[in-house]
Amino acid sequence: MATIIDMPKLSDTMTEGTVANWLKNEGDAVASGDVIAEIETDKATMELEAFEDGVLLKQIIGVGGSAPVGSPIAAIGEAGETVDIPAAAAPATEAPAKEEPAPAAPTAPAPTPAVSEPAAPAAAPVTASGPVKASPLAKKLAQEAGIDLSTIKGSGPNGRVVKKDVLEAQKAGPAPAAAAAAPAVAAPVLPGQQIAVDEEIPVSKMRSVIAQRLTESKTTAPHFYLEIEMDSAPLLKLRANLNKELAELPPEKGGIKFTVNDFILKATTEAIRRVPAINRSWNGTTIKQNGSVHLAFGVAIEDGLLTPVVRDAESKSLKQVALEAKSLIGKARSKKLTPNEMSGSTFTVTNLGMFGVSSFYGIINTPNAGILSVGATIDKPVVNKAGEIVPGKVMKIGLSCDHRAIDGAVGAQFLAELKKIIETPSLILV
Repeated sequence: MATIIDMPKLSDTMTEGTVANWLKNEGDAVASGDVIAEIETDKATMELEAFEDGVLLKQIIGVGGSAPVGSPIAAIGEAGETVDIPAAAAPATEAPAKEEPAPAAPTAPAPTPAVSEPAAPAAAPVTASGPVKASPLAKKLAQEAGIDLSTIKGSGPNGRVVKKDVLEAQKAGPAPAAAAAAPAVAAPVLPGQQIAVDEEIPVSKMRSVIAQRLTESKTTAPHFYLEIEMDSAPLLKLRANLNKELAELPPEKGGIKFTVNDFILKATTEAIRRVPAINRSWNGTTIKQNGSVHLAFGVAIEDGLLTPVVRDAESKSLKQVALEAKSLIGKARSKKLTPNEMSGSTFTVTNLGMFGVSSFYGIINTPNAGILSVGATIDKPVVNKAGEIVPGKVMKIGLSCDHRAIDGAVGAQFLAELKKIIETPSLILV
């Protein structure tokens, strides 16, 4: 007897899902553990696995179709078996195919928690024409082997790159230099040509939630903004020294390569420890003082951002924070984040420094009462303690606060402590 697969509940706030893509066609053999579809939720596009062997008999919901959680979307059974589709689950009309534009640098926030900008450039692999469709295992193998996924022709459903494609590419050796060096930007537009095709782009579920939650944040939380300049040279020097000693070591011998964002996350945690009043939430009739630092940070994906959470960051070392952040980024890229890993934050960090943006202000990720916005390090003349004008490395950091829960003095104290820590970064190692 055919087994009906229902729309799964993939996030704590999910009430319905949309079939973004079928990775198995009707009539295809399916093994337990195979990814058969990509489901778009209110938080991300996530993979749907089969839990038994058989044949995909029916795609009850077509690509682009939506269904409430718990309603039938597919059937798996034996070849030739008849499928009785429940009356309430009439097949949805497949959405018209549309050309996917190459993703630009994301500037909108993750739906949960909602922030305004990404903290790390963690988008899916892209080519000049758009994202590369590949299984999580294929992406992992390609990354480990240093293979550009855009040079591999996928043999999976809809041209998806799978494990065997990567292994065959390894055996074949490196791709020609010209292919590997293909630019990831569009060709120059000639006079009289449009920069893009005029079209109405359907709003995805994730983008819809982003719009809703950003609007709620800006209209319900009275924002105020503070900014401070910091000397980032000591932090950059410490990072370089640590990476010089540790980056080449294998993980089992303590090897690790720290990013600037790892230091920012840890420094932020230590500043919150010193000024815990910044770690609050507005609850209407009460203000909640959070006892632990559950630190969210943005990870850019194809259609927005995800904000995974480093829990109990105050009890973790720089290395522990870095390793956990790296793991969460990997899960975000491969659509493996769980709802628990994306919820419950008490403070958020957002970073646009890697894009050369010198300063900006994020939109508060409610119910957090504050969000830190990290800009790029800029080389500029500064006046040293001796009154001399010398070359310097300056980083601007902005802070957006919910004035219902935090006053200006608290925000200023927090930034002052953060400045001390970043300018004396050895403090985060003790």
